Amino acid sequence: MATFNDTMIESFRANDGVLGGPFEGRTTLLLHTPGRKSGKQFVNPLVAAPHGDSYIVCGSAGGAPQDPQWVANLEAVEGPVTIELGADTAQADHRVVRPGRDDDWDQLYGVWRAYWPDAATYEKQTDRKFPVAVITVR
Repeated sequence: MATFNDTMIESFRANDGVLGGPFEGRTTLLLHTPGRKSGKQFVNPLVAAPHGDSYIVCGSAGGAPQDPQWVANLEAVEGPVTIELGADTAQADHRVVRPGRDDDWDQLYGVWRAYWPDAATYEKQTDRKFPVAVITVR
């Protein structure tokens, strides 16, 4: 049985990045990261709030109590990562922004929160503040 992410990835690729349901009208991207321990390649579908020349993605994990693994994997990557955006595959620079560590977290998280209506629901499910990542296509 395919996981939710597998189904989303398949739909994303079959429809050139256009998704329906709750994702309709929203930008999504597929983020490729190597596992920081295994080196295995992982692909994660993420809601991507446009922000200037970049996209803001969030490690909300739907309000789970812990950060999703892709966040730590992304932090471990030196150099660009691969993303799929629409029908295109590209290299992208990245920066993980964490609350309490990075001065621009409030502003960047606010961009993603305003873009994704389920953010308020996710916040009610956990005490943690969600890291965000700035993804900039090269």
